Amino acid sequence: MNELLDRVLGDVVTRQPALDPRLAAACALLALALVVWRPAWRRTRHLVTIAHEGAHGVAALLSGRRLSGIRLHSDTSGLTVSRGRPTGPGMVATAFAGYVGPSLLGLVAAVVVARGYAIGALWVALLLLTLLLLQIRNFFGLYAVLLAGAAVFAVSWWGTEEVRVATAYVATCFLLLAGPRPVVELQQQRRSGRAAHSDADMLARLTRVSGTVWVGVFLLVTVAAALGGGWLLWAAAEV
Repeated sequence: MNELLDRVLGDVVTRQPALDPRLAAACALLALALVVWRPAWRRTRHLVTIAHEGAHGVAALLSGRRLSGIRLHSDTSGLTVSRGRPTGPGMVATAFAGYVGPSLLGLVAAVVVARGYAIGALWVALLLLTLLLLQIRNFFGLYAVLLAGAAVFAVSWWGTEEVRVATAYVATCFLLLAGPRPVVELQQQRRSGRAAHSDADMLARLTRVSGTVWVGVFLLVTVAAALGGGWLLWAAAEV
């Protein structure tokens, strides 16, 4: 245990050199492929759902609501249950956080990675997954979060420095690039009448602002985060 703590603390406070621009570009292209290639997206979208539901949970706790549990499903959907007032700012914040959560997490990760703490970002990701695991209330959710956590731990513990830094770049780019796609899919589902209980429609009922407007806000935030985070990562790459 002492060895683990010493290793983790050392990684968290130690800065790593930025990736070569060619390797950074390769990491971004790999992340893009995980988003746009449909066979890969069917699997990697589970990671977006983990971040989405985790964001709902964090927003619920920060707004004073009581988190009752999180479920992740094999069809990449999820459900976060919290208790508190059914209306008001806390409920609005909780409903809003889901679709923008992965992108904002990616933006924060981009700031950390760009400053040279890519390996530390991996350990923080593992901590967040561990905390999320405590709130999971179904078998598939346990499986998905444990698998993601095991992968992050394996890279963080056994990977070389370059592999760990590259993994952090890929993960960060993936969150940034993946953020807008579920928003586009949401609007497609709404048009076909298959998303009457979506976060956007819940926000419409809470605020009397059209669900389409909320989808537009989701898209604006996710695209802005992708552009901002991408610029930070590229600017930090060695020339």
